[in-house]
Amino acid sequence: MEKILYESSPSRYYITVSITIFIMVMGLSVFNPRIGLGDVGFLIHVALVIILSVCLLIYPKFNTRHIRFSIVLISFALLYLLFFLYPDTGSTILLICFIPAISILFFDTLLFYFSIILNTLLLSISVAYIKFESLEAMYPYLTNDLIGNCINLIISQIILAFIFHLTSERIKRQQMLYEQMKHNERLKTAGELAAAVAHEIRNPLTVVKGYLQIYDQDAASDSGNKQKFRLLIEELETAEQVVTDLLSLSKPSTNRVAEKINVQTVIDNVAELLQSYGLSTKNKIEIDIENDCTINMNKMELHQVLVNIIKNAIEASYSGDSIVVRAVKRDEDVIITVTDYGKGMSSQELESIGTPFYSLKSKGTGLGIMICNQIVVNNNGSIHYESAVGKGTTVTIKLPYYH
Repeated sequence: MEKILYESSPSRYYITVSITIFIMVMGLSVFNPRIGLGDVGFLIHVALVIILSVCLLIYPKFNTRHIRFSIVLISFALLYLLFFLYPDTGSTILLICFIPAISILFFDTLLFYFSIILNTLLLSISVAYIKFESLEAMYPYLTNDLIGNCINLIISQIILAFIFHLTSERIKRQQMLYEQMKHNERLKTAGELAAAVAHEIRNPLTVVKGYLQIYDQDAASDSGNKQKFRLLIEELETAEQVVTDLLSLSKPSTNRVAEKINVQTVIDNVAELLQSYGLSTKNKIEIDIENDCTINMNKMELHQVLVNIIKNAIEASYSGDSIVVRAVKRDEDVIITVTDYGKGMSSQELESIGTPFYSLKSKGTGLGIMICNQIVVNNNGSIHYESAVGKGTTVTIKLPYYH
């Protein structure tokens, strides 16, 4: 979201910046009463214009928070300098009021609230300084109606905050819509692929696997060949699982009946099923479930989701680590979390979770998580992944509570 200002139209950005720089240079050189005097204030004015111009020009190349903060802080310094250096220019106070608007253009929430607070503080200090130093005669446009103007200054900051709130909410909605469209496109792509090739692949796989099983059971085959046959059969079973996952995406089941489920019962069953799987790596599944966690869902679908996620957590954990499964009721939702303290994922890897055929496992397809996401969404729920490299991963599933 922070790159929208430039990426939406690079040429428009540079045209706007060029006009801004031109206006600042004209302010320095045209009818400036301090030009040629060589006083410190004018030299600082020149330096700030140069620094601000450079920051605006390099911003697209170095799109960082440091550059954005620099642009805003230099703008503060420049406009407040103009306010005190050229008191006869009444329009400067209007420009000062809209300094936080620069943060709106950057879509940077932290920078915006920093600007609002700093601007309110500096405006208050400036008005107090003018009042106590008896400089009212130099700022008649401000001091003739001091209380009214102070109220207007405060209202201007409130209006900017309101505009920023509306703008940021709209951008967030657009981002959510964009992510949903990407997810739907992934499902569509995987479904089309499944419909096109799944059946064609499964038939020859079944034939080849059948003959390999015959050769494996043949007493005349030597042990070396039998070991190779078993390896080939295992690989074919992996390929069959991929085809099965593809078929479940292209033709999701429509006859699964929803029922009232006690979440604790399903989690206990899944934990018992996977406990032996975790014992091979000395991992333990810890369960912490509140009472009255009931949902309306197909039991097999919930079982499928939990098996997939907990199994992934075990595989991502270090030997001896625990996997913690919690379920709590919050308002009208049941929240299930699965936490491991294993390898974790980077932000780039986290963004790709649920993408077809993206997996961190050597034999993974990525379709398991994709199907889990689809099941949760189809049951009016949400699923969220949080992870950090070396610290582990937490998967949060939120489903509607059923009375």
